[in-house]
Amino acid sequence: MSDILADAQEASGLAEYPFPRDLKCPFDPPPELRRRHVEEPVSKVRLWDGTTHWLVTRYEDQKALYADQRLSVDTTKPGFPYLNEAFRETAAKTPPSFLNMDDPEHARIRRMVTAPFAIKRIEAMRPAIQRMTDDLIDKMLAGPNPTDFVEALALPLPSLVICELLGVPYEDHDFFQSNSKVGLRRDVTAEAVRASFGAIFQYLDKKLDEKIADPAEDMLSELGARVQAGELTKQDATMLGILLLGAGHETSANMLALGVLAFLEHPEQLAIVRDTDDPKVLAKAADEMLRYLTVVHSGQRRLALEDLEVGGQQIRAGEGLIIPGATGNWQSDVFPEPEKLDINRDSRLHMAFGFGIHQCLGQPLARLELQVVYSTLFRRIPQLRLAVERETLPYKDDGIVYGVYEMPVAW
Repeated sequence: MSDILADAQEASGLAEYPFPRDLKCPFDPPPELRRRHVEEPVSKVRLWDGTTHWLVTRYEDQKALYADQRLSVDTTKPGFPYLNEAFRETAAKTPPSFLNMDDPEHARIRRMVTAPFAIKRIEAMRPAIQRMTDDLIDKMLAGPNPTDFVEALALPLPSLVICELLGVPYEDHDFFQSNSKVGLRRDVTAEAVRASFGAIFQYLDKKLDEKIADPAEDMLSELGARVQAGELTKQDATMLGILLLGAGHETSANMLALGVLAFLEHPEQLAIVRDTDDPKVLAKAADEMLRYLTVVHSGQRRLALEDLEVGGQQIRAGEGLIIPGATGNWQSDVFPEPEKLDINRDSRLHMAFGFGIHQCLGQPLARLELQVVYSTLFRRIPQLRLAVERETLPYKDDGIVYGVYEMPVAW
């Protein structure tokens, strides 16, 4: 009982995480997060449910933790630092995703979906992504001026790409977009998450049956073949489809919109991207923007399976850890003058995609989409500008992925 009282007293005196952003500086990590990175690199915070967890902000500590097998991503384990009530209530009531599996099961399933995201295979999609981008810009130019960039290009392009990769019809994109983004908000209810998950699960379960009966050259057909070979259960294959369908468009869409906004605020950087066709320059630009923005802003979550030490602090087994990539990506001894957007810097060591065994599977695809859009958009519409005052934009600071809900642009 005394331990419970002590924990409650400690929690009452701690700041609640996530910390608010200063929207006057929309690209910067929250001020309190930056302060802790300097003054308290490993500290305790309180979550929405009153539980306390460790916030780890230094690049070297974050990188070590991502590779540490003493940490778990299993959301069904007691003590896991849940993002919200809906995540906690649904963790034990939905089939497991390989995102929330530990090795060796995680490694077994991940190997089955690695090939479609291999760099050479993704690079072969460049002409198709270029065509999709040009088609969307054509429609944008033929439509109303000003227009919402999020709806005109940032959302539809990643949806088109992931639909083609998976083998689902693009005309269904409104359905899975509206359902997959439900769980990304911090204030979502468990009932809403279960309803959206159930709808997507039924949709992809049916599509998987169709692919098994009539396979094509797409990822769902490959998953169906593994189901028939006994390598995957149908439920696991459907869960992989859900993961790829959701993760394949939401983060990229926010990076595209917020990245365009950042370029408009940094015209000298924009000019470099607009005036080059050098793939190495464009690759550096994409990585620098990924570092600079780090749109997955609520932090990766882990649970300690054993006692360990991090940054001089003792972490006990059963305690949760939160790893906010933005602080590591803005660490000055790793990325000098991190507050500057500098597409000439080498930012390949950023951790916008995480690190270690759970690093983002789709990172080659995300990089390619950014490279194509950033270069094509400003070359084809050099006079592109924000159509409203930046301070009036509705920012997405209420969920897992940071961005803008809408962004009116004109030309």
